[in-house]
Amino acid sequence: MNNSTEIYALVKLLDDPDPEIFEHVEKRLVEQGNDVIEYLENVWETAPDAVLQQRIENVVHQIQFNTVKEDLNLWYQSGAFDLLKGALIVNRYQYPDLDEQKMINQIEEIKREIWLNLQYEMSSIEKVKLINHIFYNVYGFRGNTTNHTDPQNSYINQVLESKRGNQISLAIIYSTLAQKLDIPIYGVNLPQHFILGYLDEGKREDHEFGVLFYINAFNKGAIFGKHDVDQFLRQLQLEPLPGFYTPCSNVEIIRRIIRNLISSYENLGATEKVLELKELQNILNNTDL
Repeated sequence: MNNSTEIYALVKLLDDPDPEIFEHVEKRLVEQGNDVIEYLENVWETAPDAVLQQRIENVVHQIQFNTVKEDLNLWYQSGAFDLLKGALIVNRYQYPDLDEQKMINQIEEIKREIWLNLQYEMSSIEKVKLINHIFYNVYGFRGNTTNHTDPQNSYINQVLESKRGNQISLAIIYSTLAQKLDIPIYGVNLPQHFILGYLDEGKREDHEFGVLFYINAFNKGAIFGKHDVDQFLRQLQLEPLPGFYTPCSNVEIIRRIIRNLISSYENLGATEKVLELKELQNILNNTDL
């Protein structure tokens, strides 16, 4: 750790009652970045009072939040090619210390189970039915219908652990599995209900919007057609815009995760989290790209 003498001196001043001194100390520690976190956590364990512990927790959180913002911005500026990576960055907002490789391995395990049963001559419908069987019946994933607004439904680690999620978190895992197996299933940003589309990549001109059929990841992978989307939009009294039928970008999907989290935390009255998530939202709302 660089500047260990300075850091030691700064930590000693963290519980200073003078607001100006504390503000300066906090700012300097946050500037040190991730290198100082382990040291701060060690100090926390022997801190003499709850005030100092709280201040240490706030500094650590701010450092970790800054890292999330930097990583999300880098993912966005680099083209946002890896959807799972984007979701894991958002996951770090609430769970900064998780082993992400463990989550990747869990998804790889499910993918391997599908791959072992996949046959070249399978039709697109048969491939989806196979994914559905492994994902929902063998591994037990389900839409969380009892507590749909819980923010935990949007965090990939919690969904992988509990096997319960919302429309978009389940769709992210489902489409990640499919794409790892070269099955062209992508997210479709339908209002009020995120769905998946199975692309007809070879015959785009012969099929409207280039989608063979749609999949509802929240409802055990139920398959449906364009007319069902039409009917859903009529019920919402919305104009059937092309963007409601075609695959959306990875950025749009991560934006929607963040919107869901903002809504969930607003319902819980967690104002600080809402403000921080809006900072993440603003990173992805940069229209210069």
